[in-house]
Amino acid sequence: MRYQLFYWPGIQGRGEYVRLALEQAGADYADVARDERGMAAMVKMMEAGGGTPPFAPPFLKAGRLVIGQTANILLYLGSRHGLAPKAEAGRLWVHQLQLTVADFVLEIHDTHHPLGPSLYYEDQRQPAKKRSAEFWNERVPKYLGYFERLSQEHGGFYLTGRRLTYVDLSLFQIVEGLRYAFPKRMTAFEREIPGLVALHDRVAIRPNIKAYLCSDRRIAFNEDGIFRHYKELDL
Repeated sequence: MRYQLFYWPGIQGRGEYVRLALEQAGADYADVARDERGMAAMVKMMEAGGGTPPFAPPFLKAGRLVIGQTANILLYLGSRHGLAPKAEAGRLWVHQLQLTVADFVLEIHDTHHPLGPSLYYEDQRQPAKKRSAEFWNERVPKYLGYFERLSQEHGGFYLTGRRLTYVDLSLFQIVEGLRYAFPKRMTAFEREIPGLVALHDRVAIRPNIKAYLCSDRRIAFNEDGIFRHYKELDL
C-alpha cells in the first residue's frame, strides 16, 4: 500500500510525528501537499460532502480509509508496522502516551501564540513572554518529568521497554524541537532528563531515521511551525 499523507507544505508541524513513523517503518508514502496541485487535493478532501471528511491536517489516506488526528493516525500505523505492542493493553497505553504528547505540543505552540493562532506573534509579544516563562517554570518539568520517570522505570532504553514505539519517535521530535525553539532553556534543563536525552540519541541513529534527517524530505524548523525560535522568549 502507498500511503498519502496530507499536511501543510513548508512546515514540520503535527504532520512530522506521522512522517517519522512512516520513515521508521520504511513505508511507501507521498507527502501530497508538497507536490504540484497537492494543496488543492488536500482542501478538496476536507471540503468533501458526506462520508467522514477530516477536520484539518494531518490526515492519512490508506486505501479507502481516511484517518485524521495525529494520535489516531499513529494508532493505525503502529499496529501495522511494528511500532506498537501487539496486546490491546499495550496499544492503548502507547496511544494514551501519544495523547499526552499531543497536549504538550499544544502548550508548546501557545508559548508564541498565547492569545490565539489568528493573531500575529507581533501582536502578542508580551503575553508570549509571560506564557513562555510559566511554560518553563511549571509545564516543562511536569510533562518531561513524567516522561523521564517512565523512561527510568522501563529500563531507560525506550519509553515502554526495549522495543521502539511511535511515542519514542514523537519524544525525539519534542527534544529536537525544544532545542531549536529554546536553545538556552533546553541546554540548562537537559541535565534533568538524561533518560529522554539518551532516548533521543538512540532514535537519531536508527538507520531509517538517520537517513530521513539527512534527506530533503525532512523540512527544516522555521518560524511558521509549532517550534519557533524567538530570542526574547528564550531567557
